[in-house]
Amino acid sequence: MRHGGLAPLVFLLPMVLVFGLFSWGPIVQSVVMSVQRTNMVTGAEFVGLDNFAQVLADPLLWTAVRNTLWFAVLALVFGYPIPLVVAVLINEVRRRRGLFSALAYLPVVVPPVVAVLLWKFFFDAGPNGVFNTLLGAVGIGPLRWLQDADTAMPSLVLEATWAAAGSTVIIYLAALAAVPPELYEAAEIDGASIRRKVWHVTLPNLRGVLLVTFILQIIGTAQVFLEPFLFTGGGPANATTTVLLLIYDYAFADSLGGDYGAATALSLMLAAVLAVFSALYFRLTRSWSTS
Repeated sequence: MRHGGLAPLVFLLPMVLVFGLFSWGPIVQSVVMSVQRTNMVTGAEFVGLDNFAQVLADPLLWTAVRNTLWFAVLALVFGYPIPLVVAVLINEVRRRRGLFSALAYLPVVVPPVVAVLLWKFFFDAGPNGVFNTLLGAVGIGPLRWLQDADTAMPSLVLEATWAAAGSTVIIYLAALAAVPPELYEAAEIDGASIRRKVWHVTLPNLRGVLLVTFILQIIGTAQVFLEPFLFTGGGPANATTTVLLLIYDYAFADSLGGDYGAATALSLMLAAVLAVFSALYFRLTRSWSTS
């Protein structure tokens, strides 16, 4: 107001109203619902913190938490380094780099439901399934990919990595384009191999981007829902029930109206955990991202 008067505020007001209505409005409504017992059919009843106590007492919650953490660990082990490796390899290609970039991003363009139906065909547990046929050629299998509690979660991680890696590859390629080429030329003059160039040139220059994509992947995997919902429905034996799938079951498992109070209570608990984790993460990595 000191420098531009009220004009900037007037121009911002429509966006602020829209943002408040569609972003903060539902959040406030969720906070209200978390202290109510309601199924959106009958009248709401104020219950205080009973919904939170109910959720914490549910033994399935801790199963869902373990499964979500297991998914996050597998996704970090396999899904975090793969986009970086692909981006570095594409960046090293001298010709048709755009083609390889488009191919890497192509899975992101595939609609999620179509991708799940496609991978369900791949994961066919019969001996004629795509993956089982490939494994059978080397004397392995057949595996019960989605029907076995030991292989169901890794199977979901495999599909999720394929579906989401393309976006991260493009981010890394954009960051690699900003790395001064003189650094690579100096490394080549010194006889550095690709591995040493990656370790001494690429990774130090991508440090800030790597830290951001790491926290984004943690937040994304903590909210995994599509894969367990469409592939297994949380089975077998709750081996793929995640926190978000449990929230969905609280709210929509009953066709006559679920327990929306418990669902919003668990949603707020998940949001609080992710907010605290993110704040601590950025505080601890602040010096690493700028040094």
